[in-house]
Amino acid sequence: MSAEQPSFWCGKTVLIFGAGYSGKAFAKNAHAEGATVFGTTRSPDKMAPEIRAYLNPVQFDGEATDELRALIKKAHIIVQSVSPGEAGDPVVNAMGEALADASPNWMAYLSTVGVYGSYDGGWVDETARPRPVSKRSVQRVAAEDAWQRLAETNSAPLAILRLSGIYGPGRNAFCNLEKGTARRLVKPGQVFNRIHVDDIASSLMFLGEQQADGIFNVTDNLPAPPQDVVEHAALLMKVDVPPPIDFETATLSPMARSFYGENKRVSNAKLKELGFDFDYPDYKTAFNRMWADHTWRG
Repeated sequence: MSAEQPSFWCGKTVLIFGAGYSGKAFAKNAHAEGATVFGTTRSPDKMAPEIRAYLNPVQFDGEATDELRALIKKAHIIVQSVSPGEAGDPVVNAMGEALADASPNWMAYLSTVGVYGSYDGGWVDETARPRPVSKRSVQRVAAEDAWQRLAETNSAPLAILRLSGIYGPGRNAFCNLEKGTARRLVKPGQVFNRIHVDDIASSLMFLGEQQADGIFNVTDNLPAPPQDVVEHAALLMKVDVPPPIDFETATLSPMARSFYGENKRVSNAKLKELGFDFDYPDYKTAFNRMWADHTWRG
C-alpha cells in the first residue's frame, strides 16, 4: 500500500464481538493495515501477550458495560461472531439499543451455511431459501434477521458471511491424525464445503473495504466427502489411512450426527464475481501448503 493511497483500515476502530479463532485471524490482518482492534472475551486477563500485540481485549459476558457502550459509539467497523442461543443473539440482547444508535461505516455478521439445511447434495447460492434443520441453524437464521433489523435502524451496510466448516493451523485433519482421533466416516453421497480461516479473515477485509451489503457465502470451490480429506492428509503425512467407518453404525454424538443431515454443495460465485481471490480455494491446495510450510500445527 503506497503512502499516497493509505489502507481503508488505517485509523479505523474495529470492534469484534467474539474474538475467537476467526476473529483473531481477522484482527491480525486489520491491525497490520493500521486499525485499532478491540475484541470481546469472557476473561481479558487470560489473553496471551502475543495476541494483545494486535488485539485489545474487552470483557463481555452477555451484559452491557460502559466500556462497550463507549466503544460502540466510536467503532467504525463492528463484527459479530458470538453464537446465538435459545434466548436469541446475545449481542443484540445486551447491546441492541447502543447498536441501534451507533453509526458504523460497516457491520458484519458471521453466520453459517447450515442455515440452508439440506439440498440432497445439490448446489445452493445466496438466493436459496434457508430451511434450517438443526436447532443451532434455526437460531442462526433468527440472529441474521435481528442484525438485519439493526442495520436498517442505523442505516449501516451489513454483510452476512455464511461460513462453511472452518479449518486452519491447529484445527485440521493433520492434528486429528497426530492425536489419533481422526476417523473416516463414510455416508454415500455426503459432501461438505470447507473454508480456511485465513480466507475468512481476508474476505472480511475485502468486504469491509467495499462496505458491502448483503449475504455472501464464504466457502471453498470443492465440496467433497469428508473421508477424502482425512485420506489426503494421511497420504501427505505418510501415515496409515484410518479404516472407513459406516456412518449408519458409527457411534456419534447427536450434534455430530446432525451435521450429516445437511447435504449440499455451496457456491461462492457471488464473492468471486466481486473480485475476491481465495488463497485456499480447495482443501487439497490448503493441506499441501500447510504441510509444506509446517504451519498446520499453528
